[in-house]
Amino acid sequence: MFSVATLWIPFTIVAALGQVARNAMQRSLTGPLGTWGATNIRFLFGFPFSVLFFALVVAVTGDSVPWPPAIFWPWLLLGALSQIVATGLMLLAMNDRSFVVTTAYLKTEAIQTAIFGFIFLSDHLTFLKVVAILIATIGVVITALRPGGAKGFAEFKPTIIGLVAAGCFALSAIGFRGAIITVPGVSFVTAASYTLVFGLFVQTLVLTIYLLARAPDVLMKIFGLWRPSMLAGFMGAFASQFWFLAFALTAAANVRTLALVEVLFAQAVSYYSFKQPMSARELFGIVLIVIGVALLVAA
Repeated sequence: MFSVATLWIPFTIVAALGQVARNAMQRSLTGPLGTWGATNIRFLFGFPFSVLFFALVVAVTGDSVPWPPAIFWPWLLLGALSQIVATGLMLLAMNDRSFVVTTAYLKTEAIQTAIFGFIFLSDHLTFLKVVAILIATIGVVITALRPGGAKGFAEFKPTIIGLVAAGCFALSAIGFRGAIITVPGVSFVTAASYTLVFGLFVQTLVLTIYLLARAPDVLMKIFGLWRPSMLAGFMGAFASQFWFLAFALTAAANVRTLALVEVLFAQAVSYYSFKQPMSARELFGIVLIVIGVALLVAA
């Protein structure tokens, strides 16, 4: 059984599953829509679902809907704008290099989140948790390596894009957690849902204005692909809802480290769906991820 304080664990696992599905859907739309068009999908089509989620939460909890305090907005803008840049860079990196190698760069996010959380939110991380974050991250990198992959990791452009994307995702997690914990007088569920609505609104507004000014034809293409876009938007809002619930309960670094289990999900899909055997290296990397995550949860 989970107490309220440990609910961040199942919330994170559900969010990671949703994110794997959303990334796959979003990546398939990059070709016809371009990087920023595909990026806007998760925001434009996710926003209505976030409003629906929020309405359901308020109906169940009976919480009032407060106007956010002034300190809420800098945190929200940090989270929202960093995530826009991070998502665009992620899709760009995935087009430039293999999905798995890009994933390895992106998963340095856990380490960067721990650093930014300590700097900006004074998040306390024990020595054991720091060790857990490092072990799990090393496990991801080892799992992502492929024969002949050293060249890919050494190439300057994808390395920089991947690491900067991870840094932006880390800042986004810190920004959203900072916003959630400033919402006054409501349950953590309402605070998380409330922040998600405002965050997706800002992101939708910014990217839609950008596309109207720079590539209006892309917006027309987005609405022409409304069916797959709607599903990607739903999965994006669904995953974000659970990310935000987890951020409301614990340090962002804990959430982003446990989120490394998505690598295990991806490996399982490859093994069971595509009958791709695992190498000894991949198994070793998976063992490190499991050890790191187990240490984090136990700490």
